[in-house]
Amino acid sequence: MARAAASRELPPRLELLCLKALWTLGEGSVGDVRRALSETKPLAYTTVMTLLERLARKGLAARRKVGRAFLYAPQRSQDSIRRMAFRDFLEIYFDGSSDRLLEFMREAPMQPDAPVAMRRAESGLDTALL
Repeated sequence: MARAAASRELPPRLELLCLKALWTLGEGSVGDVRRALSETKPLAYTTVMTLLERLARKGLAARRKVGRAFLYAPQRSQDSIRRMAFRDFLEIYFDGSSDRLLEFMREAPMQPDAPVAMRRAESGLDTALL
């Protein structure tokens, strides 16, 4: 049950992108966050507004009114979210055991599996014929 609670606290991917923008900005409006995201993930103004509202509702961002606009600021540090995500990862994949993670890190290769074409080439098969 503790794992489920931690998973619910972690912001989903798009909320996390907005939170990352806020960590960089310190504080910003919907437009500021949207501009910060525009090169990597262009989103509609209303989408960013909804995501920031969700972060505020969850207590991950604070919202204050300045004139007619709202400014948002992060309420949790990047490291606190990282720790939460790491604990969740450890619980899901290693039954909460850091020893199992360390054992995996010592034994598992650090590179992902080689693509099929590379394995064929290493085995002496002519990939041009395949």
